[in-house]
Amino acid sequence: MPRQGDGFVDAVLAVVADIPPGTVMTYGDVAATLGSRGARAVGQVMARYGGTVPWWRVVRADGRPPAGHAEAARGHYEAEGVPIRAADDEDGYRIDLAACRRRG
Repeated sequence: MPRQGDGFVDAVLAVVADIPPGTVMTYGDVAATLGSRGARAVGQVMARYGGTVPWWRVVRADGRPPAGHAEAARGHYEAEGVPIRAADDEDGYRIDLAACRRRG
């Protein structure tokens, strides 16, 4: 896994800060935008520093919201008009990535 130096952290946070309302990126999309394959490293940055940026706009590759934050994120998605669909699991929904995914 890539080392998470200050430059990587700042770069991840800058990419996330630039995701427009109503759109999302996956952790892998953020990594790819930075020329990395480190989706997990992006997740670690978001877990530690993500509160300073629109964290709900970074989702898992299958359209699930950030782990442990489904309830809090749903309000943001609804307010921004992000299309969601019901799912029969603990999150209760998925983001429709085909409709709102932003690629770097």
